[in-house]
Amino acid sequence: MSGGRPRSLGGGGQHHVLDYLKRMQSENPAFFYATQPDTDHSPGGATIFWADATARMNYNYFGDTLVFDTSYRTHRYRVPFASFTGINHHGQPVLFGCALILNDSESSFIWLFQTWLSAMSGKQPLSITTDPDHFIQTAVSQILPETRHRYSKQGILRETQEKLAHIYRSHPMFETEFKKCINETETIDEFESSWQSLLQRYYVMDNEWLQSMYNARQQWVTVYLRDTFFGELSVTDGSGGLNSFFDGYVSASTTIQMLIKQYEKALASWHEKELKADYDTTNTTPVLKTPSPMEKQAAGLYTRRIFMKFQDELVETLANPATKIDDSGTITTYRVAKFGEEHKAHTVCFNSFEMKATCSCQMFEYSGIICRHILAVFRAKNVLTLPSQYVLKRWTTNAKSRAVLDEGASELPNDSRESLTVRYNNLRQEAIKYVEEGAKSIHIYNVAMDALQEAAKKVSDVKNQGSGGTQGGTLTNGSSQELHVAKDNSSATLQSVDEKQKKIRELTAELEGTNQRCEVYRANLLAVLKDMEEQKLKLSVKVQNARLSLKE
Repeated sequence: MSGGRPRSLGGGGQHHVLDYLKRMQSENPAFFYATQPDTDHSPGGATIFWADATARMNYNYFGDTLVFDTSYRTHRYRVPFASFTGINHHGQPVLFGCALILNDSESSFIWLFQTWLSAMSGKQPLSITTDPDHFIQTAVSQILPETRHRYSKQGILRETQEKLAHIYRSHPMFETEFKKCINETETIDEFESSWQSLLQRYYVMDNEWLQSMYNARQQWVTVYLRDTFFGELSVTDGSGGLNSFFDGYVSASTTIQMLIKQYEKALASWHEKELKADYDTTNTTPVLKTPSPMEKQAAGLYTRRIFMKFQDELVETLANPATKIDDSGTITTYRVAKFGEEHKAHTVCFNSFEMKATCSCQMFEYSGIICRHILAVFRAKNVLTLPSQYVLKRWTTNAKSRAVLDEGASELPNDSRESLTVRYNNLRQEAIKYVEEGAKSIHIYNVAMDALQEAAKKVSDVKNQGSGGTQGGTLTNGSSQELHVAKDNSSATLQSVDEKQKKIRELTAELEGTNQRCEVYRANLLAVLKDMEEQKLKLSVKVQNARLSLKE
């Protein structure tokens, strides 16, 4: 995929994007954007990166695994668009930033990753998934040296289909067996054996492309990657990591003039989906399938989708008995296999002193959800509740609680911790708490509404008085990489005043938005209460009819 040719947005497209980004930053000072210095005077213009305040805040919560999607970078698309995404506590894609890669070069990707990392306060992810590409690989190794780099299986399969088109045509079953080899093998030995068998069966032992893919197997074959967290909800997931935040919104026909509108539509759509998942988790009760206290505990901890995944694993313990095969003091080793599938057994080592267990399937390390094999051992050892180390906060209903932000902030320098972005995030998170709590009952709703209105009055008073604390240092942004800085004391003072005014407008808008969302939740709750009353009335009528029929 490496190219090197510059891309042009044409028709003032770059100015169209920059005007939008400047407007967004004027409305919200926590909005970050930057353009690459055009030192080579590329005819296509400079590469552009941006991330809104929500993207930067979400990275604090879910920045453990990262996907850099450059699917739209190929010349089949009119706009060389790229996105940084992750996975939220509902297993949904969540945005961490976007880019227009106008100069397809190694230096552009190095600049882009440096800029993105700066916008994310320097916090490196545990893992990253990208397309297989030399430029990207170089940038990741330089800027994120401690991050585990995985190639997208989608990208590997796409390139394999192009490189081996003649084999795909002459052997229709090759693709199926190739996918089975990389997706369904559960151990390294099993993969190695399956791979060699595949090459021999189709007489492709000397194929250069397959040999190069085999040499890079530790960066894309799942069995080599299970010791690292990637947030996938299945260790045999064939998707290979590229989640689809902009699928259905950005296509080959999308122009630069359409891009911003489609970008905003995608943001709104995923925000709505997250709110719905939040509402479903908070306001509905999952059906428990066992009498296990652990299942009840998990139902109260996890979001709905994650709980359903955990529940599937727990139910499977009934068909996966644990057999003790070794006992050496505090460490006990078990063999866990499904009835009738003893050849696919997994090994679990359990430390009774520390209440820790490791499984050869490495599902917990890879997805953050405990596997059926460890749960089977817990069942055998009469462990009735989940040990805390097996509940990742990022999968729970409290994933966005203040503690996560504080933990991330505590690792930053003081000036970053006191930055405008962090203050913005803290205020926003506190406002969201009122929404979540206020929706639980009419009484709490009224209390929360009164508190918000009082807060709005105090903000208004401060605005009218023109007082307030001095602005702390902040990473400002928006120009060509050297991010705007005040040139003298007078301009710094004016900027400080402007930022205060922007902040007040921003908080006022946040309060208004919170008010509107509270009204929606209140309407939903009233509708539920009304429905319950109607159901009670219907049941009452049925009971009366039943009594009358008994008397007759």
